[in-house]
Amino acid sequence: MKIHEYQAKEIFQSAGIPVPQGRVATTVQEAVTIADEIGGPVMVKAQVHVGGRGKAGGVKYAENLEAAKIWAQRILGMNIKGLEVKKVLITEAVDITSETYLGIILDRVTKKPVIMISAAGGVDIEEVAAKTPEKIHKLAVDPRIGLHPYQARELAFKVFRDIKLVRQVTDIILKLYDVFWKADASLVEINPLITTPINLVQAIDAKINIDDNGLFRQKVISDMRDLDAEDPSEVEAREAGLTFIKLDGNIGCVVNGAGLAMATMDLVKHYGGDPANFLDIGGSSNPEKVLTAMRIILDDPNVKAILINIFGGITRCDDVASGIVHAFRELNPQVPVVTRLTGTNEAAAKKIMKEVNLPTAPTLDEVVQKAISLAGLGEE
Repeated sequence: MKIHEYQAKEIFQSAGIPVPQGRVATTVQEAVTIADEIGGPVMVKAQVHVGGRGKAGGVKYAENLEAAKIWAQRILGMNIKGLEVKKVLITEAVDITSETYLGIILDRVTKKPVIMISAAGGVDIEEVAAKTPEKIHKLAVDPRIGLHPYQARELAFKVFRDIKLVRQVTDIILKLYDVFWKADASLVEINPLITTPINLVQAIDAKINIDDNGLFRQKVISDMRDLDAEDPSEVEAREAGLTFIKLDGNIGCVVNGAGLAMATMDLVKHYGGDPANFLDIGGSSNPEKVLTAMRIILDDPNVKAILINIFGGITRCDDVASGIVHAFRELNPQVPVVTRLTGTNEAAAKKIMKEVNLPTAPTLDEVVQKAISLAGLGEE
């Protein structure tokens, strides 16, 4: 789950991380009022869940109230990478003497939070990592022990020499790690962390991504979810108890179990197709889940075939089959659908499936190849 910059800054501020003063606005008048309260130059920043806001014209400097009004009018309603800007953050503009990247990410390889700091702040960290990886300093933190002050201080010294700045950055690193840990975050990021002419350090940008698996104990953060900024199909799937991630491919996949879903997607790629989604109906046999899954996939105009691959353990194949039949009667799919139902109540499922007479295959390789063939993709 992603949250907006203004929400991440609220969390930072409550943790003691210094951020410029500012508030979010949903109308031009609100933006002008906030800018007037701040006084002096402000930044008008689009609040959308995508990167590259500045390059798209969604972050602007306003030297006075009239400029703040003009930029708020232009940015509100702007489309940035397919998302409409419905909120802008009005924040004080500060003089900058240096920009640093500071972030913490969960590294799946080391199974540890990794802190990264780089003097190359203010630009895409992916670009820095690709072109000049030596500019990024990293520290993997043992989660059983946590981050020690001396470790944070060593990281600060990688970028700064002035002891006053080092002390401030050390404190920010320690507090940022605390935010990462307590928020069940998969990523926290400040880009840039800036210094001012009077040697103050501030986070003028903020990003936090939360691990969805930890949201059950993050009520405050969970309430920050912006449904308007999320794909409607993913919202519908979550409300139905499905695990769904939309992709850019052409083979819709309905699978039970994350491991089987990944294996199915890998084989789709292997045989010349592209998965249109990750969709795990889980261990439940509820036919309504299958109906919802089919509806979500059929809403994707890029889908040229649907592959249903169920290995019945806890999941009952006959219940899934009932859901498929229900979906066909209600939705009348206009794309080919190929099935593989094997495991618990497989024989009963085959009898039910005779009602819709769908192509089937006994093995995973065969059902994937058949789906790709019927979609007119890859090799026959």
